[in-house]
Amino acid sequence: MNRRSLLRALGAGAAGAVLAGCGVPAAYVEPGDRAGRDSSDTDHRLHFANWPLYIDTDDENTSKRPTLDAFTERTGISVTYTEEINDNDEFFGKISPALMNRQQTGRDLIVISDWMAARFVRLGWVQEMDRAKQPNVTKYLDPQLRSPAFDAGRLHSVPWQSGITGIAYNRKRLGREIRSTGDLWADDLRGKVTLLSGLDEAFALLMQGDGVDITRWSADDVHTMCEQVEKRVGSHHIRRFTGNDYIKDLSTGDVLACQAYSGDVIQLQADNPDIEFVVPEEGAELWAESLMIPNLARHKRNAERLIDHYYDPEIAAELATWVNYVCPVPAARDVLASSKDEETAALAEDPLIFPDDAMRERLAIARDITAEERTDFTKKWNAIVGL
Repeated sequence: MNRRSLLRALGAGAAGAVLAGCGVPAAYVEPGDRAGRDSSDTDHRLHFANWPLYIDTDDENTSKRPTLDAFTERTGISVTYTEEINDNDEFFGKISPALMNRQQTGRDLIVISDWMAARFVRLGWVQEMDRAKQPNVTKYLDPQLRSPAFDAGRLHSVPWQSGITGIAYNRKRLGREIRSTGDLWADDLRGKVTLLSGLDEAFALLMQGDGVDITRWSADDVHTMCEQVEKRVGSHHIRRFTGNDYIKDLSTGDVLACQAYSGDVIQLQADNPDIEFVVPEEGAELWAESLMIPNLARHKRNAERLIDHYYDPEIAAELATWVNYVCPVPAARDVLASSKDEETAALAEDPLIFPDDAMRERLAIARDITAEERTDFTKKWNAIVGL
């Protein structure tokens, strides 16, 4: 399952049913009821839940995680690290009963995609962090990621990693460049294009292709986008809708261009230099998967210290060399650039890890889909996609 996991029909319906069954007002947790007794001063540990393959590992012993081990060595805080998040909706279903019933989840720190993070913030299921105790976050967090619409001022979330949803294509096989989203609809790409199947993953780039400001899109923009996609499905221009399996299609040549994530393409390029990633002229979506502290976490202070550890530019640089997504700590670029290892130093110049100013001007964080909007939009989109 990809880390920008698709919003499956079953998952969306299940999540909606949970909230509808008890009512959103009942599920909402007031600010005064979110904090539990913090045992951090006497209990030097924490439980960190993350996605698979989303942290550095030792080359010779994959059970070791150097940046995490460095935190324990420096602070004396031991970390129980679990790779238990395989899908946003699945994880929502796993911990939502505890959160809506004002119970501990057993986790002090979680990483979820921005659109799901928006749901947690709206429901009051995560705690506000004490930035006074996170000087690295305050100093080094990428300015472009500091204030998403769902969490103004980043009070409840801190990006773990970021990325771009753009276009990947095989330049050699296609025989020309792709510069805009509109280029996907050229006749020579009929039947050779795929889009992402999740509404949350797909919609922003498609709207940007029509000149929509995705920071404040409207319902009419969604319906227009859906109508256009439906026509292209009917004309067989769009081959299919995918999760991360677009990687295989692009590698084999079955697909010549597709909606894709920047981090995936870096890996593809290592095996096939003909694969290009494009931030279209009209723009692309910048997203993040964020660290959040659930309500009643028993080790909140320890979790805040771990978050700040990963915003040390040296640590952020070490993590970036392994995960290859957009680093939320721009200062890590100078750390990598100074490396004596040529391959590591080259990462500092990769715009898919450290976007340059020209690329950043075309990146935007999309307004999230609200709970009220989601049912109608998801039903319409899933009917087109076939979910």
